Amino acid sequence: MVNKKGQMKIQQTAFLLIALTLFFVLVGLFVLGFGLSDLKKDVSNLGEKNALLLASRLANSPEFACGNAFGTGMLDCIDGDKVMMLKKNSNIYKNFWGVSNIEIRKLYPDHGREIECTIPETYPNCNVIKIVDKDRTGFSDGPFVSLCRREIVDGEVNYMCELAKLLVSYELVK
Repeated sequence: MVNKKGQMKIQQTAFLLIALTLFFVLVGLFVLGFGLSDLKKDVSNLGEKNALLLASRLANSPEFACGNAFGTGMLDCIDGDKVMMLKKNSNIYKNFWGVSNIEIRKLYPDHGREIECTIPETYPNCNVIKIVDKDRTGFSDGPFVSLCRREIVDGEVNYMCELAKLLVSYELVK
């Protein structure tokens, strides 16, 4: 004679263990899903911070900085003539900084509309210099800078400085 009551208890215990295992697997997947969504947000925040840090370093890097070109060493001063030559050779520097966009926007004086700088057509009567322009998505911010250039007026060399903003952006993580 076979004990059916004992077999029933073993089956109940087996089903209970399977149900508990499935429950914990589902809870684990739920927690993992929320963790990964926060990870994307963290990557975007890190891109924002990197853009701000790179923008502040670029303003004083040798490729952009005025240095002592205008008589005194100035911080956050960008040499407009240097930047235009850099823009002219931008295909060489396209992946150098690892960003999707680097541009300088003149804030004052205001030209009323967006005019992209090109040599010799619109420079210096323009307000946007796009050095790297791969992708326009992503966080874009940076420091205020002085955008300076040499200009010859009445046979004398004058130094013209304008207020600008250096914008750097990284690609958004999708």
